[in-house]
Amino acid sequence: MFPQLFFALALAATLVAQPAQAATGVRNVVLVHGAFADGSSWAKVIPLLEKAGLNAVAVQNPLTSFEDDVAATKRAIALQDGPVILVGHSWGGVVITEAGADPKVAGLVYVAAFAPDVGVPVGELGKDYPQPPGSAELKPDAQGYLSLTTKGVMEFFAPDLPLAQRKIVAATQGATNSAVFGSKVTTAAWKNKPSWYVVAADDRMISPDLERAFASTIKATTITVPSSHVAMLSHPEAVAKLIIDAAKSTPVN
Repeated sequence: MFPQLFFALALAATLVAQPAQAATGVRNVVLVHGAFADGSSWAKVIPLLEKAGLNAVAVQNPLTSFEDDVAATKRAIALQDGPVILVGHSWGGVVITEAGADPKVAGLVYVAAFAPDVGVPVGELGKDYPQPPGSAELKPDAQGYLSLTTKGVMEFFAPDLPLAQRKIVAATQGATNSAVFGSKVTTAAWKNKPSWYVVAADDRMISPDLERAFASTIKATTITVPSSHVAMLSHPEAVAKLIIDAAKSTPVN
């Protein structure tokens, strides 16, 4: 009887130990919106992430300064129970490049986003590329906060969304302190953490060629979608799938 008992105990111990030893993917996703937007930018992606069993949280960036947006993102990261996949759209890419140095961040996903290196002003990132047409529709108020004109949203920011959705994007946009475009990151998290990138092939706010250059520089796993700047709204399934793939492929022991 002793050999059978020993075998049974050994098998039971193996089965119990396996879940603890096996690596599992990241379960938390923190989503960081860009300029001229708010957390509702992720409204179509969040349900898809939750359906896949992920916990998704959207940051509400104040858009008052680079430091304020990074602080808001770090607060959201701190509230998560366990490692995080950090996702940034557009200006949000600058924010996650800095905030992604947080030890809880396991990976970065850039969605039609800036991915700067240390010390490079955001406003100079596209200087070697044609000026995107949407930039002409940025209008400042008396305090130096920029907003997109209705034409800018309709024709350049989100032209591939249905009219009703474009109106919502225009109405919910966050006025953005123009000073953020002089910001420089002090650390580049993509140098030390795995990255993914969504190139928006029909982007008229950031040059698609610039997006491809970012993706190449940071050695990101990259997909390209036939999208305007707001890929997470016009192609939520593709964006969500890349985020889910990032979460699943990032092991946590």
